[in-house]
Amino acid sequence: MAFAYFPHTEDDIKQMLDKIGVGSLRDLYSDVPEDVIYDKEYDLPSALSEEEVRRYFSNVASMNMQKICLCGLGAYDHYSPSVIPYITSRSEFLTAYTPYQPEVSQGTLRYIFEYQSMITELTGMDCTNASMYDGATAAAEAMMMAMASTKKKTRVLISEGLLPQVVEVVKTYAKYNGVQLTSVPCVDGQTSYGALVAELAAGDVAGVLVPGINKYGIIEDHTGFADAVHAQKGLFMIYSDPSSLAVIRTPGEWGADVVCGDSQSLGVPLCFGGPYVGFLACRKEHVRKLPGRIVGATKDVDGKRAYVLTLQAREQHIRREKATSNICSNQSLMALYVTVYLSLMGPKGLREVNQLSYGAAHYLHDSLLATGLFEEVSDKPFLKEFTLRALVPVEQLQKEMLDAGFFGAVEVEPGLVNFCATEKISEQDVCQLVGVLKNVNWQIK
Repeated sequence: MAFAYFPHTEDDIKQMLDKIGVGSLRDLYSDVPEDVIYDKEYDLPSALSEEEVRRYFSNVASMNMQKICLCGLGAYDHYSPSVIPYITSRSEFLTAYTPYQPEVSQGTLRYIFEYQSMITELTGMDCTNASMYDGATAAAEAMMMAMASTKKKTRVLISEGLLPQVVEVVKTYAKYNGVQLTSVPCVDGQTSYGALVAELAAGDVAGVLVPGINKYGIIEDHTGFADAVHAQKGLFMIYSDPSSLAVIRTPGEWGADVVCGDSQSLGVPLCFGGPYVGFLACRKEHVRKLPGRIVGATKDVDGKRAYVLTLQAREQHIRREKATSNICSNQSLMALYVTVYLSLMGPKGLREVNQLSYGAAHYLHDSLLATGLFEEVSDKPFLKEFTLRALVPVEQLQKEMLDAGFFGAVEVEPGLVNFCATEKISEQDVCQLVGVLKNVNWQIK
């Protein structure tokens, strides 16, 4: 055989080609134009020894800029215990992608069940799936759940306070699924209750999606939202940061029907933007419309506790055109990562993470205002991220911060910049940044 790890012998290949009436493998591509086929030698480097390869990639890695992260907007630089990669690499967990055969997948099914249990406890919902690609796709699937769960409704309302990337993905799903979206404005930094009620009065709204903590970092007050939505027979949906739910009011307490978001804040490293892990939870009356995996606990033939995939909408796999959703799961490894993190931290640890983040964020907030380079935008409560109005050019502000070793001041609207501080940000970090900003010759026009 030409390739040691290819299972087909030359005789196998010949038999397959004879069966379909093709003379050679190249003939399989006879309909591909010759001018797009690359038939030259590949420009590959010479072989390297193991030590040379290590040195090469070490030099490449040293070119990365190591910055202190001071931004949020859906991706948070929380501490991730070093024991997590060790646990997730164990053979009983690092197994087949999809555990359709419960008799050989109890390890995978068990941790998915634990993941679901922890997410439902955090959100105050009855059930959750495991899991989605990221928070944005989870929000889009929540929108589709609302459409599937209501009759003769044509619209979904989404708050202007949602993260920009979430809004863009929801709009894409809506466009290709015939869903009409209406944006609800923010007033005084949070979703307008008055504007919401006015839109609901039309009677054609299937659901409403609002943020628990919005793009300005404000913890929103959803008093009366659920009652108003339910009065029009729609679903009330909240996009949440699950880490924050250890210390703030849960979506379940706000009366939400569906909760979505990104579990990245539960110990998953920033990883240059992925892979992340979206979650989608709901009340039990909507579980049949919930896409993705759901693991249930049962008993085996010996009466011992066992785990199985349950309530599977098989159309997802065999009749795509009839499926509520064609999304099945995300990287299960990320759900395991979150499960191990939550197991290690526990309720006390999660509260401490939020307490430290709260202290760091408010210290950063007050220190930045004291420089005279920013002004307050809102007096509403925030947890670990906030928005200020920059009184200096935003582009120069971002460059000065990068040069000083900080990544932050993401512009959410013209002149408005986002900052975030987690438990990893120290008093020394804040003092260093403030010292740098005070000594800049600002190019104010």
